[in-house]
Amino acid sequence: MKNLPFIIFATLIFTSCEKEIKENIIEVKYPETKKNNTVDTIFGIRVIDNYRWLEDDRSKETEYWVKSQNEVTFDYLSKIPYRAKLKNRLSELWNYEKIGVPFIEGDYTYFYKNDGLQNQYVIYRKKEGIETIFLDPNSFSVNGTTSLGSLSFSKDGGTVAYSISEGGSDWRKIVVMDVESKIIREDTLVDVKFSGISWYKNEGFYYSSYDKPNGSELSAKTDKHKLYYHKLGTHQSEDRVIYGDKVSEKHRYVGGSVTEDSQYLLVSASTSTSGNKLFIKDLSVINSKLIPIIDDFSSDTYLVENRQSKLYLVTNFNAPNKRVITVDAKDPSVENWQDFIPETENVLNLSSGAGYFFVNYMVDAVSKVFQYDYDGNLVREVKLPGIGSCGGFDGKQEDKELYFTFTNYINPSSSFKFNPKNGNYDLYWQPKINFDSSDYSSKQVFYYSKDGTKIPMIINYKKGVELNGKNPTILYGYGGFNISLTPSFSIANSVWMELGGIYAVPNLRGGGEYGKKWHDSGTKMKKQNVFDDFIAAAEYLINEKYTSPSLLAIRGGSNGGLLVGATMVQRPDLMKVALPAVGVLDMLRYHTFTAGAGWAYDYGTANDSPEMFNYLKDYSPVHNVNNGVKYPATLVTTGDHDDRVVPAHSFKFAAELQEKQAGRSPVLIRIETNAGHGAGTPISKTINLYSDIFGFTLFNMGFDQLPNK
Repeated sequence: MKNLPFIIFATLIFTSCEKEIKENIIEVKYPETKKNNTVDTIFGIRVIDNYRWLEDDRSKETEYWVKSQNEVTFDYLSKIPYRAKLKNRLSELWNYEKIGVPFIEGDYTYFYKNDGLQNQYVIYRKKEGIETIFLDPNSFSVNGTTSLGSLSFSKDGGTVAYSISEGGSDWRKIVVMDVESKIIREDTLVDVKFSGISWYKNEGFYYSSYDKPNGSELSAKTDKHKLYYHKLGTHQSEDRVIYGDKVSEKHRYVGGSVTEDSQYLLVSASTSTSGNKLFIKDLSVINSKLIPIIDDFSSDTYLVENRQSKLYLVTNFNAPNKRVITVDAKDPSVENWQDFIPETENVLNLSSGAGYFFVNYMVDAVSKVFQYDYDGNLVREVKLPGIGSCGGFDGKQEDKELYFTFTNYINPSSSFKFNPKNGNYDLYWQPKINFDSSDYSSKQVFYYSKDGTKIPMIINYKKGVELNGKNPTILYGYGGFNISLTPSFSIANSVWMELGGIYAVPNLRGGGEYGKKWHDSGTKMKKQNVFDDFIAAAEYLINEKYTSPSLLAIRGGSNGGLLVGATMVQRPDLMKVALPAVGVLDMLRYHTFTAGAGWAYDYGTANDSPEMFNYLKDYSPVHNVNNGVKYPATLVTTGDHDDRVVPAHSFKFAAELQEKQAGRSPVLIRIETNAGHGAGTPISKTINLYSDIFGFTLFNMGFDQLPNK
């Protein structure tokens, strides 16, 4: 029998921050979720998995559970009085023209453009001043859920290969099309995953994929990645395996890229998301061998540029903050490496174009850019438009001008045309958006974590906000996989700040903001450092009167979803609302799904050792929900086609919380259909999602109407 929600709506009186905030309550009857009490024995310890059956994404029972949960969730959300206003304001602010920087391929100049609310960006091209649509991903599907991934042109620009994702899945198709006629060739490739597209001259391209797994393609384990070469005009079944076919070459992530001059193929192979082997193959020599540049997984190394046989590589080998080295392709082993741009105290990222290198240093998570010539001489520091994040400065060696973008938390991304000869630049494009950045403040603070480590955090809010502890606040974090959270503008977050909300982002350990040491200090049996950093950030915001526990929400996605899940079960008293998105929440089984085993560098696995098993069990969100605890109001979000972090993580966590929640705060799960881990999600779905997240958050903080509006 279908379980429908029983709703009681209680209003609150909220007229100003000076009056006591009462609770908004909608009583919810959750769908019944049966237990099957599967028992695993790991290192002699019995572990009960109450909801193992929810891992079967192909079963009718799981399908019915998803439908029932969504009915309850959307019924609840529909009763939030200002949900429609939030959606309207998000739509209004989102509705502005967005234009990417141009790039030249063959006889055309291409650029991405969105008129405002188009679900997917459209690729335009221009020739002799005439601008036309080249490729419109909005035409790929009726509801905008088929998105464009990679786009790569042959060396002469006459042929393009592009990948598409259907329903948000990481499994892709690669379509090959003639640029001039736009006729699709009979070269379409299927079952491609975690792949770039790199052309060899005009003859064919390299791509990567796994063998299709047994069982569900959305959740079954995939752990042997291979690099293929596809020759134009042939069937996919004839594609040659370049790397990964041998039994001894079981790598989870393999990629190939061809140098701009088509002289060399570089092959990177990894068993996890950190550390790679790197090989080089001379494509000018028939049947040449792959020569190792670095043949172990102890560091990360990649090619940025070559000049004939001279290779320019970025590496963190013996350099936690990374350095640039040169070596000859004929003998590229480590003992022959020479420093080109040495390691500094700041993390280095490198791009190249127009015959120069551009070093983008992260200095406390914000950008500083320096230009070098091919002899390693410093040409200049590029003075950026402000304090924030810079990207770009990449192009072909013969380009005469380059482009870069600049943004921060309160300034939308603008693009600039840069003259590499004199260092001057002009504004190329600036968005016309109904948001006045001068009304907002973005400041960086430093606070101390539990063990005394100094952590940076950027806090953003509307000018005039009083530090009286009465401001609705979202604390957002990630803290993993060497990923850096640098300042960037978000339309959704600008609406939150417009309403008087505070948006705070700490740079937690586990990220890449301070190099490999910073990353490693938040991995495996040091993962608790990340949660401690996040908890300390919340305590800082409360102690400094930015907010209070009754007005604090914590949010994060993927590894950040784990962060939110672990934090809310460890310190449920610290926040009013928890928003875990597409989270890794079952730490004892994450490695059994799709490519999850590749995350072991950061997490370790339950099979590694008794110590690692116990460490994971002690913080795994699914396994640490306890009876009798008042957990914060929780809105779990995921997608039914997420084959990176499978939705079973979110299903099981929501089921545990719904069963054991002691307080009156709701625990809901919002499961987006025809959506995956996030990339390529249609703008219409994104707007709906944020109106629900913000509505749920404010409503459970006690607002019966939108604040400061």
